[in-house]
Amino acid sequence: MTPRDPSSRAAPRVSSLAAALAAAFASSAFAQGAHPALQETVVTATRVEQPLSELVSDVSVIERETIEHSGATGVADLLARLPGVELTRNGGIGNSTSLFLRGAETRFTAVYLDGVRLDAQSTGGVMWETIPLAQIDRIEVLRGPAAAVYGSDAVAGVVQLFTRKGEGRATPFVSYGIGSRRTSKTQLGVSGAIGAFDYSVGASYEQSRNFDVRTPNVKHNPDDDYYKNSAANVRLGWQIGERHRLDFTTLENTLDSGYDGFTYDPLRPVDDRNRYHLRASGLTWTAKWTPEYTTRLSVTDSNTRYETVVKNAVPDYVTQTRLRGYLFQNEYRLGAHLFTAALERREDKLYNPALDEWSTTIARERSQDGLALGYGYSAGAHSLQVNLRHDRDSEFGGKTTGSAAYGYEFAKGWRVTASAGTSFRAPTLYQRFSEYGVAGLKPETGRNAELGLRYADAATTASLTLYRNRVRNLIVFDYDATGCDSFFGCYANVGRGEYKGITLAASHSFGDVTLRGSLDLQEPRDKDTGHLLARRARVHGTLGADWRVAGWTLGAELQASGRRWDDAANTRELGGYGLVNLSASTSFARDWTFTARVDNAGDKRYQVARDYATAGRTVYVGLKWQPHW
Repeated sequence: MTPRDPSSRAAPRVSSLAAALAAAFASSAFAQGAHPALQETVVTATRVEQPLSELVSDVSVIERETIEHSGATGVADLLARLPGVELTRNGGIGNSTSLFLRGAETRFTAVYLDGVRLDAQSTGGVMWETIPLAQIDRIEVLRGPAAAVYGSDAVAGVVQLFTRKGEGRATPFVSYGIGSRRTSKTQLGVSGAIGAFDYSVGASYEQSRNFDVRTPNVKHNPDDDYYKNSAANVRLGWQIGERHRLDFTTLENTLDSGYDGFTYDPLRPVDDRNRYHLRASGLTWTAKWTPEYTTRLSVTDSNTRYETVVKNAVPDYVTQTRLRGYLFQNEYRLGAHLFTAALERREDKLYNPALDEWSTTIARERSQDGLALGYGYSAGAHSLQVNLRHDRDSEFGGKTTGSAAYGYEFAKGWRVTASAGTSFRAPTLYQRFSEYGVAGLKPETGRNAELGLRYADAATTASLTLYRNRVRNLIVFDYDATGCDSFFGCYANVGRGEYKGITLAASHSFGDVTLRGSLDLQEPRDKDTGHLLARRARVHGTLGADWRVAGWTLGAELQASGRRWDDAANTRELGGYGLVNLSASTSFARDWTFTARVDNAGDKRYQVARDYATAGRTVYVGLKWQPHW
């Protein structure tokens, strides 16, 4: 295929984009129709199951049906369609991916898979490209700091991912799809329950020729950077009488993807490869001692390995993180009151071998012990949530965080909320002990405040959230730093970041049509320089519609983003863009479902990272067989 030039089409201006999306928000907020039930429960806000309608926090939920109809290839691509979320990637699927929640760095979002913490002790934050969307059944996204509940890292929010849970009669499923660039996806699995036991087993394989991930202005290997991904998961449950339950979960994923390095010799072309391996496992015992008192004890373990190689050669870079977690959660309900207390321990290990004369070997570990207390109240028009947590890091000593949130229903369907909280993230072992590291780095600390207004009835939901999150001791890579082992520079606490903005979101159903939209106006800035943070737009949003007609579900969606800067100095501009995605699905025979999707239907040429290409128009069609007993 011919690489795309992002300058070939005009980028939307921020003002016109904001006006268009604001108008779309208004129309979707005040149309007429039906809306899903409002009593859906979530666990992410407080680590305790609560009705979504009672939450003071800003939470979004994505269910399996939405995931399947989305046609998204990766978890990050799906999340980027939510309010307050942006994505940037160095090329195609399987390459380095960052997710900005309310404009904050990837490392400021804590990520869990079936309760298992995922993180990388290299540059920090989850490697989004390692999580297989095919195995995910449900996603909950909490926007806003939650360190007082989860400890280190939850500076901007929390993402909880869940695999399928077995129930009822054994239900197998098989799906297969093909798409542009010789893409193919195969999924199969079975879930169900036998007496006190429930189970879910799934596997998937995906491959694609993909496309050349670099733009033609860069010297590189002009090949198609294909990827292959294979994953499997098992989730088991055992209900022991009425009071006790055991749950076990494990997931494994292997990803091999192409990228083009910074050096290239046409006379000796090479095929640069990323290789990832993720394993996440957890065992949980839940005991309901009385109708009011419940405990949960869990042990979790995750292992993330990343290496770069020239095909069939010895790796030239390797990093491996192992994270072990222990949690003892207590929950006591007394009428409208909810009391929680948790003891938690986290153990991080990083292995990074020296593979050449310029690098150093890292074999380091650390631990954090935390005590978290919480109080919640929900009755009538009032909701209150207060949390306090103290963590003791084996390297940095003690750190206390807290949060308080209040919600008031001042009229039928209308609620106003206010919250404030503190947070922190300890520097990674790589940031401290690699050849670019500084052992004396301090933890990054944050202070957040937000106000919200929400409306919900049987047909419509709408929300407006104002937030400001200030982070001190922001860790950046300082190319001018002296006194470290690398002449390229090293990490340093030199930054102060401020993430502030407004998020509007709405959905409305009338008859067989559902409209939805969101708009984000934000100012993620480096307070020391006044510059906007790299690769984050001041305005972005989505507008979508779904229509059920003659046995079909038809969908159309606009994803739009304003211009942004590729560098911290704000000298290299990335143009804004708008993408149109189309989808259609139908059950054409008993137990059979057909799905079709066209992403970037207008074949828009754009970049989210300078000198890296993005996919043009992409077509995908698939079939799924699943019996409906």
